Amino acid sequence: MNAEELKQLALDCGFDHVGELDASTITVRTEVRDACAENKCQFYGKNWSCPPACGTLEECGERIGKYSKGIIVQSTQELEDSFDFEGLQELGERHAKAMSDLTDRLREQYPEALILGAGTCTRCKSCTYPDAPCRFPKKMISSMESYGMVVNEVCKANDIPYNYGKDTMTYVGCALVE
Repeated sequence: MNAEELKQLALDCGFDHVGELDASTITVRTEVRDACAENKCQFYGKNWSCPPACGTLEECGERIGKYSKGIIVQSTQELEDSFDFEGLQELGERHAKAMSDLTDRLREQYPEALILGAGTCTRCKSCTYPDAPCRFPKKMISSMESYGMVVNEVCKANDIPYNYGKDTMTYVGCALVE
């Protein structure tokens, strides 16, 4: 699948914006992983897709280093205002569905693709971590942040906008394929 076909696949899955990703532009940062450890999202140590279960920062960096290219995918939505929690929830659900669809379709041609989204994996109603293995390890989606990425830096380094204007929100994911 060439870059244009890969981007079209992502658009077909429901993303609003798609761009090419040069994996060499990705830097994993300790401060991002440290922010995960503060557990503001309440998933640190409670989900296979999150730290520490997703691996050390070094292991995540090594996984990223196996790839040279991929795509950045974005779901963007206008909000009524900064307190539009229903709009944020709708965007989050739409992005998660698109990430899930992309993962399923992409794995058909790239079984070893590294697919990273926004937030914790939501494939299962409740995660088996740490009591049992992940039910669907090939469908699990870790977040870009859990891998130590500063998302807006990755977008900027690949000439992809991160902010689409006042009263908008954008969720970002990526897929590394080669």
